[in-house]
Amino acid sequence: MLCIMTDMSVSAARSHLTDVIDDARMHHAPVFLTRRGRRVAAVIGAEDLERLTQAAEDLADIEAVHAARAEVAEHGTIPWDEVKADLGLA
Repeated sequence: MLCIMTDMSVSAARSHLTDVIDDARMHHAPVFLTRRGRRVAAVIGAEDLERLTQAAEDLADIEAVHAARAEVAEHGTIPWDEVKADLGLA
């Protein structure tokens, strides 16, 4: 086991891929892969990625709600009859 390795060269990771994956999953922390000392990729557990993706989507939804509320506060609302008329549904 790698013991919470945060940075590792791509070539070293290639030689120890199973350990890199297990380390990322067990410690819920990414293992950053480096090339010439620069981070180029990361190995992260699938469950951790799903949680991060869901959190990012939730944050985007919250920001959209704030933007919509600000627009309503600035411009008001449009009556439903007017919306239907604009869409040719009235």
